[in-house]
Amino acid sequence: MGSTYFSADKHFWTILLVILFRYIFLASVGFLLYYVIFRKKVFYKKIQTKLPANRDYYREIGYSLITAVVFALIGYGVFGTPFVKYTQTYWKIGDYGTGYFIVSIFLMILFHDAYFYWTHRWMHGKGVYKTVHRVHHLSTNPSPWAAMAFHPIESVIEGSVIAFIAILFPVHPLAIAIFLLFMMVYNVYGHLGYELYPKGFSKSIIGKWINTSVNHNLHHQTFQGNYGLYFLWWDRWMGTLQPAYDERFEEVKNRRVEGNGRA
Repeated sequence: MGSTYFSADKHFWTILLVILFRYIFLASVGFLLYYVIFRKKVFYKKIQTKLPANRDYYREIGYSLITAVVFALIGYGVFGTPFVKYTQTYWKIGDYGTGYFIVSIFLMILFHDAYFYWTHRWMHGKGVYKTVHRVHHLSTNPSPWAAMAFHPIESVIEGSVIAFIAILFPVHPLAIAIFLLFMMVYNVYGHLGYELYPKGFSKSIIGKWINTSVNHNLHHQTFQGNYGLYFLWWDRWMGTLQPAYDERFEEVKNRRVEGNGRA
């Protein structure tokens, strides 16, 4: 989903190409840097010190391609059909001003974080997990390619957030595009398999509220808790943050190369 939702022809295939390009480009950057080019140099810092099997990469990519089609259908349905009149989409930044334009991006992030936490937690419930969410959890040792590896039903749930956003408050096409780019960047980071934040971050004043790759990786390993997307406040407020999180974060960040003591 991206800014081409709002091109003059609102063409489904254009939307799909934008989604695919964003996913392939960002996942490729993460994969090439950490799994190919610098793999030997940084492997000791990998959250799980093993590599996924090739079949895992193929599965993740395959489901992600299906998800891209579902997302494109949702985007076209919301913004490329008469349904758009039921949304609060506006086309001139001046209608609400630059200040609101910036604020709206943060509103989307906050709303999506809450939406994701509660739908994600629901999908771990009995009777729902095996049908809907299990596909994503086949990646017990996720790679960047897992960023969109969802069952089609889960893809509908995940993609529908954009419809709720557009209905609930005024949104500009460019603001949505920026939000969606941020979403994919953070999603790839969350499944990267490496932690990019520095030592001590998880216990810092700000960091204790920010989701990390270690935190989400723990969720993929254990299938429990750590349901947040961008932030950790819902997990902390609802008591679903894994107790071992801080310890695991520090263990990963304090690793040293055997023989030379380099951290």
